[in-house]
Amino acid sequence: MFIVSEQPHAYKDPWDIPFSERFRALCAGSRRVAYFYERPDTSTFRYRVYNMIQVLRSLGQDIGAGFFGNDDKDDLTRVVDAADVIVICRARYNQHINQMITRAREQGKRVVFDVDDLVFNTDYVHLILRTLDQDIEVPQAWDTWFGLIGRIGATLRMCDSAIATNAYLANKISEYSGLPTEVIPNFLNREQLAISDRIFKEKVDSGFRRTDAIHIGYFSGTPTHNHDFAVAAKALAAAMKEDTRLRLLVVGFLELKGGLEAYSDRIEFYPLHDFVNLQRIMSLVEINIVPLVDNGFTNCKSELKYFEAAAVGTLTVATPIHSYASAITPGENGYLARSTDWGDCIGRLSDDFRGYAAMAERAHAHTMATYGWFNQLERIERVLFGGNSRRR
Repeated sequence: MFIVSEQPHAYKDPWDIPFSERFRALCAGSRRVAYFYERPDTSTFRYRVYNMIQVLRSLGQDIGAGFFGNDDKDDLTRVVDAADVIVICRARYNQHINQMITRAREQGKRVVFDVDDLVFNTDYVHLILRTLDQDIEVPQAWDTWFGLIGRIGATLRMCDSAIATNAYLANKISEYSGLPTEVIPNFLNREQLAISDRIFKEKVDSGFRRTDAIHIGYFSGTPTHNHDFAVAAKALAAAMKEDTRLRLLVVGFLELKGGLEAYSDRIEFYPLHDFVNLQRIMSLVEINIVPLVDNGFTNCKSELKYFEAAAVGTLTVATPIHSYASAITPGENGYLARSTDWGDCIGRLSDDFRGYAAMAERAHAHTMATYGWFNQLERIERVLFGGNSRRR
């Protein structure tokens, strides 16, 4: 485990802001973007709404931007009237969505749909339920997921264009909706980088000082990722049997399978963390693993677990789905592992740490250049304001 002096931070959601302040932020520029997301959260909202607004307001010249949701339903007509562009992010169709889009169309304003997952086409419901380890014998599961995905798809089809997190997902959106689709990747925000910069500098200055134990981190620990983790579980158990230095650090929930039950005394569980303190936890482990079932649903996922770890000087081994294969060059800034490669990749990193620092520094440099919030304005501005044509 790496030795890092950064302490846990007191955290408060930075998006806990009243409507009046958010509306004022929207009206603060001559070019105005209103984001709609049902209700703020620490996952999709943070990456696809909060981070975008942070870039536009911090770096954009005379751009006003604000976010709104279901709790603002009585004021959405004011929002549409004030905005030039409306971005609807992963929202389920309802009467308020319909009224917003209809009003925007009447005023000749552009409505863009932003989505970070394959959750708009009901053709994929069966695949999604299987991948997320849902109980397909329960009729309510089918009702819930068909309803959710069908409503998101209905909203998407009402819009003029779409934004995706990677090219694979963009193609799926275009195939389903016929809409022109652009890519804006997920990226690190200002708060994440503030803590990450301090941690990375400390690791570099100390020569990546660490203890004798080698910690492997798994940071997607919710029940819906059980099938994903199973991809690497047996290889990880075999590696832990072979090398007594190995420890597993899990943030969230995980079912111990594939032989890992025998090593429960070398497995540490942490509760789910906010996005700032998660950077500190990630910085402690030597190996960040991102095992995924490789299918049409998971290939739509973004590479965020790679760049979150790279920002704090931690290397990643990931399944080579579209996004991770695009981000990671094996042996240069991390490793890619197919189902039979996990043991070999973990062994490469744990057997010899002489090249770790150089590889981690390359991963960090790539992350700053590609996924730093300060490098995203040109792309976001082009996608939102580059053209105002509507689909006929």
